[in-house]
Amino acid sequence: MPGHFEPLTGGGAAVALDDVEISIIRSLAVQLLELIGPGPGAAAPEDPLAELFAEGPSEPPADPVLRRLFPDAYSDPEEAPASSAEAEQRRAHSAEFRRYTENDLRAGKRENALGVIRSLDALAPVDEGGAVLELTPEESRQWLGALNDLRLAIGARLEISDEDDTDLLYRLPEEDPRKPMVLAYLWLGGLQETLVSTLLP
Repeated sequence: MPGHFEPLTGGGAAVALDDVEISIIRSLAVQLLELIGPGPGAAAPEDPLAELFAEGPSEPPADPVLRRLFPDAYSDPEEAPASSAEAEQRRAHSAEFRRYTENDLRAGKRENALGVIRSLDALAPVDEGGAVLELTPEESRQWLGALNDLRLAIGARLEISDEDDTDLLYRLPEEDPRKPMVLAYLWLGGLQETLVSTLLP
C-alpha cells in the first residue's frame, strides 16, 4: 500500500502516507482553496437565494492556473477559427457558458479540496509516524477531483501542455529550481492513477 491507493473491500480506497506526504498534500489543497476563492460575482454566503441566481464571470481568469482549471468551453487553442466572426461567436458562447457554470464549478472544486483537508485532519497517527488513509467511495471521488485539480495547477505553473513536456521533466537536473514541483506533479500523478484503478468495476 505505501505510495499508492489500493481498493477496500466493499468499496473505497486506502493509502499509507507518511507525515511529510500528509503535510504536502494538505498544504497543496489549502493553496488550491486560496487560489480558487469564491470567484468574481459570487453571492454573499448569508444570502442563499441570491447565491442560487448569481451569475458568474463572463471573462476568462487572468491567472494561467485558473485558466487551466476553468477553460473556455467553446474555444480550441489547437484550431484557428475560420473567420473573425466565428472567433467572436466562440467568445460569446464561451462567455455565456462561463457566466452560468463557473460559480458551480468553483464550488465543486472547493468542496473537493475541503474534503481532502478534512480527511487528512481526521487521520489518527500511528506509532512510527504517518497514517493509513481510508476513503469511502464518495471521498475517493472527491480526492480524485482534487488530485486532478492539483496536477492541472502544478502543470500550468510548469507550463506542461502535453505528454512530451512530461517526458522532459524526468530529465531536469537536480539543481533546477522546478525540481520539487516536478516531483510533486509526478507523485500526485501516481496517486491519481492508482486511485482511478480502485474506482473501476
